[in-house]
Amino acid sequence: SEQLLAWKPDVMVAIGGGGFIPARMLRTELKVPILAVSLELYDDETKTARMKVVKKQWFDETSGVGKLVRGKRVLIVDEVDDTRATLEYCVRELQETNAPAAIAVAVVHNKLKPKKGVLPEGVDYFAGEDVENLWNCYPWDAAAYGNSIFKHEELARQCESGVEAAAQ
Repeated sequence: SEQLLAWKPDVMVAIGGGGFIPARMLRTELKVPILAVSLELYDDETKTARMKVVKKQWFDETSGVGKLVRGKRVLIVDEVDDTRATLEYCVRELQETNAPAAIAVAVVHNKLKPKKGVLPEGVDYFAGEDVENLWNCYPWDAAAYGNSIFKHEELARQCESGVEAAAQ
């Protein structure tokens, strides 16, 4: 959060659903408004990636919300940078329709793999952690995998102890 504070965003745009919780956590430190957009690359029913990003929800500039973005410093927040396609779409949509002064992207995890999407020049990038190209199961998704939050945390501790054992 120190690097993000130094970047001085005016507003966050959380990509839903995965970016909502990290954005809310960041808001405690950054103390800026959060706008929500809903973009989907993955189809939950087939558990596969679509050919292109689907825009399900965007904010309405005419409602006054546009004042929070137009000419401002916008931080886009998502949980994971997998293919980068969703992040690229969000950045380009903001640039084309909302004209912010500056854009940065913040993700919890950056998967170490070749990316399909490309962030335009001048977009700053922050990743909490670089991770292997494995499927991430976040606590807020535990129920989708048939686990309670308690079971999810137990599995996370087992994985962590396995990593620690392998490192020794």
